[in-house]
Amino acid sequence: MIKVVIFGNEFGVSRHDGVRHLCSLLSSRGIAWSIERQFASHLPDGAALPTFDASQPLDAQFVLSLGGDGTFLTAVMYAAPQGIPIVGINMGHLGYLTAYSIDDVESAVADLVSGHYRIEERTMLTASCDRQPIAHPYALNDIAILRNATSSTIEMHTTVRDVPLTTYKGDGLVVCTPTGSTAYNLSAGGPILEPSAASLVLTPVSPHSLSMRPVVVSDDSVITIVTTSRSESYQVSLDGEGTVCPSGSTVTIERAPFKARVVQRLGAHFAHTLRQKLAWGL
Repeated sequence: MIKVVIFGNEFGVSRHDGVRHLCSLLSSRGIAWSIERQFASHLPDGAALPTFDASQPLDAQFVLSLGGDGTFLTAVMYAAPQGIPIVGINMGHLGYLTAYSIDDVESAVADLVSGHYRIEERTMLTASCDRQPIAHPYALNDIAILRNATSSTIEMHTTVRDVPLTTYKGDGLVVCTPTGSTAYNLSAGGPILEPSAASLVLTPVSPHSLSMRPVVVSDDSVITIVTTSRSESYQVSLDGEGTVCPSGSTVTIERAPFKARVVQRLGAHFAHTLRQKLAWGL
């Protein structure tokens, strides 16, 4: 029997009928399911639904993410370390990371039952700071070094593979995976990478020198960044979750010891995703 666990967020409550329809479809196809406890608590009939505690090992063959990219990024932090494939079902706006929409759940369930899908392995990152623990040290999209909102610019002395690269001065520096190349990196002027590329991108945020441009490096690179500022601290953001680190501390960024396993529809292609999600086809 196939077992799935379902992640969502409180904003998905407005699509409660879609959630109920998905659960009904799963049951009708003989798939055992349960809903993450906090998400279930926001649903009108949540008390009567089978639930699971995300802090415990997941007993499932698939993780279903109901929501947008934020929900997907949360769910993948539980799925990826355990090697469980994740299926994104979009209930948000863009849903760049998702393969299905909530209006197309029949296809999602049918594909899972029939095995009519493929799994892409996506590089993830991990970060550590020598003077401040990072509670959730993994990221699928990006790790960003950012100035505090009220502080002056920061200087980021950056080394790649133990070789000094440069000192970035500006508002920050984004280190992203190919998956994250269409997120913060893109808005900061960085390049788009194909998801399977074995590369990382370093993209400065509002640099104070026009010569500072995005740099693409191999994904087995170890990147160390010593950040100084007139302020006492700066931010380290992992997929949007921030940690405050003291000025002068060193952050080390490298490839995580596991990859995210993302379910994709057969026939789906990177170029099609760009045309659809970024409206290049209009």
